[in-house]
Amino acid sequence: MRILIVEDERKTAAYLQKGLSESGFVVDVANRGDDGLDLALEQDYDAVVLDVMLPERDGWSVLAALRRAGKQTPVLFLTARDAVPDRVKGLELGADDYLVKPFAFSELLARLRSVLRRGPGRQPESLRVADLELDLLRHKAARDGQRLDLTPKEFALLSLLARRKGEVLSRTLIAEQVWDMYFDSDTNVVDVAVRRLRRKVDDPFPQKLIQTVRGVGYVLEEF
Repeated sequence: MRILIVEDERKTAAYLQKGLSESGFVVDVANRGDDGLDLALEQDYDAVVLDVMLPERDGWSVLAALRRAGKQTPVLFLTARDAVPDRVKGLELGADDYLVKPFAFSELLARLRSVLRRGPGRQPESLRVADLELDLLRHKAARDGQRLDLTPKEFALLSLLARRKGEVLSRTLIAEQVWDMYFDSDTNVVDVAVRRLRRKVDDPFPQKLIQTVRGVGYVLEEF
C-alpha cells in the first residue's frame, strides 16, 4: 500500500516515513500544502496523513480541494490543534480520522489500518492464491497454514505479486512499487529479493507459485 505524508516538520515526517516503511508501506513525503495536493491529485494513494498547519496551503484547504476534485482517498489528520471545533471541521470536510500531536506511532498505525479497512473501495483485507494467504492490514503471510517469517520488504513484494496475480511484472515496476526507486539496470536488487522470497514461500512446498518470465520479470500464479 502507498501512503502520502504531508507534514512540514521534517523530523516528524522522517519519523513517520521510517516507521511506515518498516511496517511495509511505500511512503512519499511532501513538506508543503501545495506539493502535497499536487501529489495526491496525480498519484493513486491508499491513504494520506495530513498536517493542518502547513506552508502555502493549510490542511483544511488541501482536503477540500481533494474532495472537490472527486478524490476519495482516505485522509488521517495529524495536528497539534486539539480543539473540538478543529476536529469537527476536519471531519465535516471529509477527513476519515483525526490524531492529535504528540502521538504514539503504534496508535497512528492502528488508526491508519482502521481507515484503510473500513472505507468503501479500499484494498481487500486479505488475499489468497492456492494455499498462500496474505493478511494485508496486519502484514502476515502463511502457506498451508504455516506462518511465513517475512521482512517488511519481502511482504511488500509478495503482496504486490499477489494483488496482480497472473500478471507478469517487470523488474522496473517492482523496483518502483516496492523500493520507491527508479530501476538501475546494473542493480540486481529485485532478483536478489525474489530469490530470498522464494526460499521462504516456495522452497518448503511442492507447489511453486513465483514464476520467472525470462527477459521480462516475475509473476505469481497457480498451475
